[in-house]
Amino acid sequence: MRNLKITVGPHVFMARMELEKAPETCRVFQSFLPFNNQTIHSRWSGEAVWVPLGDFAFGVGFENHTCHPSRGDILLYPGGHSETELLFAYGSSSFASKMGALAGNHFLTVISGQEHLEAMGKMVLWQGAQPIRFEAA
Repeated sequence: MRNLKITVGPHVFMARMELEKAPETCRVFQSFLPFNNQTIHSRWSGEAVWVPLGDFAFGVGFENHTCHPSRGDILLYPGGHSETELLFAYGSSSFASKMGALAGNHFLTVISGQEHLEAMGKMVLWQGAQPIRFEAA
């Protein structure tokens, strides 16, 4: 599987799995599909929404990790200095927590629906938590 469908509230995106750059993260995340949760607006990371996952252990280390996701990049932070989480950048973002800068595994890139990223982010910011679903395309 190379692509995932991601639904946030009424917004639908297609994302490419970064299989060559983050193979272990992609492999493990696929095993949890379909993945349903809630997304809230980031507190420290700028124009991004996140899915807090507490102490959930995906069992992966760092690969293809970055502190500076681009618009449409989705990161998995496997835990350590902060809780496990997914970060979905919809604009300018610098991944961080109350502990400071974090690096997350860039394992998904939005390839369709980019025109809805800003609307999705603003919806989460102003309307609150929204359901998020990741599933095979």
